Amino acid sequence: MTKLTKNQKFALEKLDKNKLYTLKEASSLVKEMTKTKFDASIDLDVRLGIDPRKSNQMVRGVVSLPHGTGKETRVLVLCTPDKAAEATEAGADFVGLDEYVEKIKGGWTDMDVIITMPSVMGKVGQLGRILGPRGLMPNPKSGTVTMEIGKAVKEVKQGKIDFKVDKSGIIHASIGKVSFEPQKIVDNAKEFISIVNKLKPAAAKGTYIRSMFLSSTMSPGVRIDPKGFDE
Repeated sequence: MTKLTKNQKFALEKLDKNKLYTLKEASSLVKEMTKTKFDASIDLDVRLGIDPRKSNQMVRGVVSLPHGTGKETRVLVLCTPDKAAEATEAGADFVGLDEYVEKIKGGWTDMDVIITMPSVMGKVGQLGRILGPRGLMPNPKSGTVTMEIGKAVKEVKQGKIDFKVDKSGIIHASIGKVSFEPQKIVDNAKEFISIVNKLKPAAAKGTYIRSMFLSSTMSPGVRIDPKGFDE
């Protein structure tokens, strides 16, 4: 049997596993339970009542968190030279095309988001086997294939995130940091869930949001009562 650390014991003593917490309670509790030396991420896991194997029940979207994620997002822009200055001025970390395509083919994936333009998708498409499994492939639906390069870069830097339900019917998203005030965590979570609700597939039957858990990188999950979400 694995021996619990001092911090794990502290967290479990604070958590009532049989209780459904309001979002406000959960936000404060996760902060209280997290005793890491680094600024841990705050994660929201949402189990949906859908069948992700069916194309008409897929849930995927983007959301701009009002307080950002608290994480420095490294952005690579793959574009033609005429768009390079726009990308750089907007705050992109890496800007170019052929040289970065070759670097990625060689195994380089030191970025969090890739933004590109429709006219170069032929070259970017060659990277699908490398980028796809890592969730880095640009997609028009997430706003990462666009002619508005500068705007896209700024949105990502300010807290726009892309999410997609996994094969188990769960959406995982980082919505902040432990250093955030509880109200900022609440605000980000509410915005995220409002977008998820708007994306409910017409083919989905029964309860759409089955359960929600809030946690930090090193804390146990705190179950949130969907009925107390606005409290």
